[in-house]
Amino acid sequence: MTDQSNNPHDGEDSDEVNPFTMLLRSEEGNNESVPLQNQLYNLQSIQSAISIRQLPSQGLSFQLWPAAATLVNLLDGRFHLHPSLSAFLAGKRVRILELGSGTGVVGIAAAATLGASVTVTDLPHVLPNIQFNVDLNSGVLENNGGAVDVAALSWGEMKDMEAIGREYDLLLGSDVVYHDHLYDPLLKTLRFFLLGGERKTAFVMAHLRRWKKESAFFKKAKKVFDVEIIHNDPPLDGSRIGVAVYLFVAKSIDK
Repeated sequence: MTDQSNNPHDGEDSDEVNPFTMLLRSEEGNNESVPLQNQLYNLQSIQSAISIRQLPSQGLSFQLWPAAATLVNLLDGRFHLHPSLSAFLAGKRVRILELGSGTGVVGIAAAATLGASVTVTDLPHVLPNIQFNVDLNSGVLENNGGAVDVAALSWGEMKDMEAIGREYDLLLGSDVVYHDHLYDPLLKTLRFFLLGGERKTAFVMAHLRRWKKESAFFKKAKKVFDVEIIHNDPPLDGSRIGVAVYLFVAKSIDK
């Protein structure tokens, strides 16, 4: 998750169930002995694991969240890939851009499991922890032919977007629809990458719905993009709803 705001300590969902924590605790066999700062995530497709440092005291962008777990699982082959998504991943060295990377877990996992070239992005104050996690997993990435670059990207800022470039096969995001004042900057960013380049690009977003106000984002998005749900996770214990994964593509001109 990214907060993309000036308040990195805004923690409205700080008590939310964390599936990464649950996984590590079940492996250790002792719920009291697991340090919150360090998490492991097993990647079944490459018989390996990535290690992620989270720093909860630093804010939302430094924590692991359920939507990220769902997206990692999807890319790791634990779920059947929707045909519309498979088309963007097949037969090439995939180039991926992650928006609001937070800890970097999704981008790192994507690079490792897909052998992809991934650019992970967030606000400048978040990048040192992302780079730490990239470096922490350098061996896994090298062994599996993946590469991760870290870059600053403030949504809607043209200079940041132009510096990163448009040549991506796929965009990823998890829990990026959060602060309502960022709906329009996020949509501006999606228009830049999905509509402005020469290649057809898609945005895959894992999202745990929290508030009714989020419908405003989807209403605006559907004016520009075809949006479909390609996967649903059941609710975690203690939650009312599960994570949904959405696929955004440019609207077909014949519609």
